[in-house]
Amino acid sequence: MTFYHLNVFFHLLASVYWLGGMFFFAAVGAPVLRTLPDARERSALFRDLGRRFRSTAWIAILVLLGTGIGNLHFRGLLRWEIWSASGFWITAYGQLLAVKLALVAGMISVQLVHDFWLGPKASAVAPHTPQGFRFRKAAAWLGRGNALLGLVLLYVAVRLVRG
Repeated sequence: MTFYHLNVFFHLLASVYWLGGMFFFAAVGAPVLRTLPDARERSALFRDLGRRFRSTAWIAILVLLGTGIGNLHFRGLLRWEIWSASGFWITAYGQLLAVKLALVAGMISVQLVHDFWLGPKASAVAPHTPQGFRFRKAAAWLGRGNALLGLVLLYVAVRLVRG
């Protein structure tokens, strides 16, 4: 069980880092940065913080994917006969697992759009323009939505392992 416990530990650590980082940025970082009077400085700091978090958040995502596969393995669920059996997916456990996997795919998709399209676009446009405001607002809402998906995912994960 030692490898299983280590795997779960790193899975939880990576999820705390990713989700906690999103909430820290939304609840602490962004409000503090918005108090800066210079729009260019504020925009540069948002961009730099976003880039720094992005690079480490994607490491956490990779750890989550690897340890998630490990968790499936340790629980005996990483077998073709289980995944291909329609009966598995109609059980309460199978349905929760399907929801969790869909939420994971959704969060990663949203993160990809935020980190590699909308976020860079928002930081490339002049901060004081209407277009810049729209992009930054959309990026902020996308980040908040992803954090909300993360909370739902966390709830589903608890239900999955605790019934």
